Amino acid sequence: MLSMKGRGAARLAAAVVASGLIAAGAIATAGTAVADENTPAQGGATATLGGLKTFDQAVVHGEGGEQRIGAGLFEMSVDNGGTLQTYCIDIHNPTQQQARYQEVPWSASSLHNNTDAGKIRWILQNSYPQVNDLAALATKAGAGNLTEKTAAAGTQVAIWRFSDHVKVDALDPAAEKLADYLEKNAKSVAEPKASLKLDPSAVSGKSGSKLGPVTVHTNADSATVSPAAGAPAGVKVVGKDGKPVTSATDGTQLFFDVPKGAADGSTSLTVQAATKVPVGRAFTGIGQHAKSQTQILAGSSESTVSAAATASWKKQGAIPAITADKNCAKGGVDVTASNKGDEAFRFQLSGKDYEVAPGASKTVTVPVAEDQAYEITIKGAGGFKKTFTGVLDCKTAGSGGAKPTPQPSSPAASVGGSTGGGHGTDLAETGASSSTPMIAGIAVGLVAVGGAAVFFLRKKKTGTQAQ
Repeated sequence: MLSMKGRGAARLAAAVVASGLIAAGAIATAGTAVADENTPAQGGATATLGGLKTFDQAVVHGEGGEQRIGAGLFEMSVDNGGTLQTYCIDIHNPTQQQARYQEVPWSASSLHNNTDAGKIRWILQNSYPQVNDLAALATKAGAGNLTEKTAAAGTQVAIWRFSDHVKVDALDPAAEKLADYLEKNAKSVAEPKASLKLDPSAVSGKSGSKLGPVTVHTNADSATVSPAAGAPAGVKVVGKDGKPVTSATDGTQLFFDVPKGAADGSTSLTVQAATKVPVGRAFTGIGQHAKSQTQILAGSSESTVSAAATASWKKQGAIPAITADKNCAKGGVDVTASNKGDEAFRFQLSGKDYEVAPGASKTVTVPVAEDQAYEITIKGAGGFKKTFTGVLDCKTAGSGGAKPTPQPSSPAASVGGSTGGGHGTDLAETGASSSTPMIAGIAVGLVAVGGAAVFFLRKKKTGTQAQ
């Protein structure tokens, strides 16, 4: 298990200030016009992938032959402090260099419809690095002697059998026995809760009232609450009792107290904490790294986690609050509009007109094609506009019966070929394909043309269809 890396109050305070300034910049607008923004983060940890750190070799068996790949633990650096260890749950899709990741629920990842997702979490809880007594683990599995590398490889192989439902074996005999033991004994375990989440992430109402509640959900003992820098004069973040709030625990309800007569406007708050991210939380790529292979958490040091919520208010008329969440089960993005005003909120979304009565809310699922970048804009009266962007990544590269696309960035070689010793840290080592001969041809082409440019022409998989 990763050792604790407490950074203290100074680290967390600095992170809170930085996030508050960012939130303020994203929200500062006049009247009912709301700034465009990316799809709101689910809350929790945001991290940068550092590389495949502890691993050995595995063999993937496919229609095109056998392929040897690296199998083991990745390491991520958490924004504002902390380290994560993760395993891959998308074997046919390579990682991207220095990819950025966000903690998400299973419903927003390839695990959303995987009936074996709970077994993967059991494996994580009952194997390396959560179980770091390798002698005891080897005895249970009848694996002889396990090293950190072979324990990581065996654990990864067992996870792939459930996450991607592929035929894959560990090259090392002890690692293979561990993988078989884990696969045979895995039991379904419930999905872990978020390290930090705010619900809802947007509220609205009339000036002269308390807007909310925004409920804090966290596994941290305590979290810091900070209003956005430059919040309108008189606007405060308060608790149920109306008193200003600077800290919160799990279940705390937060409100935006907007004074009567305040000019129409908006603001935000940020909640941050230092805690361990629960084992089994999924991590998906964000921004330009949205297609980097999905990861699942195996271990966490004390890490900085954060979440934000926004508020908007008016004296009269329609007063909307808009949120957007990826819905992998429906193959799209759920856009929810609530209206706390005294007039109906009318808006256009994807070429259709909608209306939300005062005090009501409406959720519209906008279909989005798998692996395609989307830009969803909601427009309303008075210049109201809000845009959500992102990429829907809900399937593994080999799901749906499609034959995986060759991964030109993968250094993996066919069994019997060179693997470079298996001790490098190339981030693409867990990207795999069953089409070894084709990969060999592409590899030659990469050398001839300079290599890296071809990576960006790769598609995650063939036969992608709109959801």
